[in-house]
Amino acid sequence: MNHKKPTETQKRRLGLTLMYSGVTFVFFLATMLIVGIAMAVLVHHGVLVPGPVTPSVNRIIWGMVLASIVIGTLMAFLASRIPLRPINQLINAMNRLARGDYRARLKYDSFFGRYATGREISASFNKLAEELEGTEMLRSDFINNFSHEFKTPIVSIAGFAALLKRGNLSEAQKREYIDVIEEESLRLSAMATNVLNLTKVENQNILTNTSRFNLSEQVRSCVLLLERKWTQKRLELELDFDEHFITANEEQLKQVWINLIDNAVKFTPEYGLVRIDITEAGKTMVISVANTGSMIPEAARERIFQKFYQADESHATQGNGVGLAIVKKVVELHGGAIQVTSESDLTTFTVTLPIE
Repeated sequence: MNHKKPTETQKRRLGLTLMYSGVTFVFFLATMLIVGIAMAVLVHHGVLVPGPVTPSVNRIIWGMVLASIVIGTLMAFLASRIPLRPINQLINAMNRLARGDYRARLKYDSFFGRYATGREISASFNKLAEELEGTEMLRSDFINNFSHEFKTPIVSIAGFAALLKRGNLSEAQKREYIDVIEEESLRLSAMATNVLNLTKVENQNILTNTSRFNLSEQVRSCVLLLERKWTQKRLELELDFDEHFITANEEQLKQVWINLIDNAVKFTPEYGLVRIDITEAGKTMVISVANTGSMIPEAARERIFQKFYQADESHATQGNGVGLAIVKKVVELHGGAIQVTSESDLTTFTVTLPIE
């Protein structure tokens, strides 16, 4: 027979149960003690004596029964406020969270707080509140930033469309304005697509539609899709890999490489370097996308994969803070991992995926 040892969490839960059971037993014992003392006093003063039960004695006994019920109820009502206080505190804190007050924190007094379970409850609740507060701040920033990012291309499209409508333009001017409208339209489309993709992968827990394909060819095609961006900045691209094949969701991995390469191009200064490597290590594939440029602060490195977060708080570069969140989710769906290193003037994103 397999006997499992109780875990530390189970021991703490048992300790909490025994504590509340002990409190209940104390209430019961106190009630019996009070009733017993009252009975002893009555016997001592001759009110209750051995012998036949007379009507007066019968009334006394029933009176003691009622008194014990009333005393026990009052003691339970008054004393139960002590063990129920932590629960009331937890309910009040949860109600604050439900009302949108994410600054609510749970702090028990020394009586309950000294127990491991009490510390665990307060720590878990406070962690939840901190996560909700952080998410709410990111959501609020995202709405503001996303509204700004959407408004800019819309204003550009409307402005250049109005200029085209007026007429009296040279062919060169018309082509220039049409190019701007096209570029801003594609920018809007990319932002909307990213948000839709994030919503889609967030609701997905099982990897589907997998097939075996040439990963190297897919990465090269993503580089070509972004050719206009890196040629405008005169960047040097180094693609150092042979032909590698992988079994995965082809469409989802394409989003990963487009987001990573686009990020690298975006944050690389003119005449900088973007390097992509693919290597096989046993049953895993390691893909790294590195670029020269400014270093990502360590504090930002821990948050860049959170949705809506933007390391560039000045918003000097285009983006809405969902690209890397998509990357992380897709990589995790494939049973892989992603990490970032940023030292001196080189930032590298490394994706590790199972080959099969």
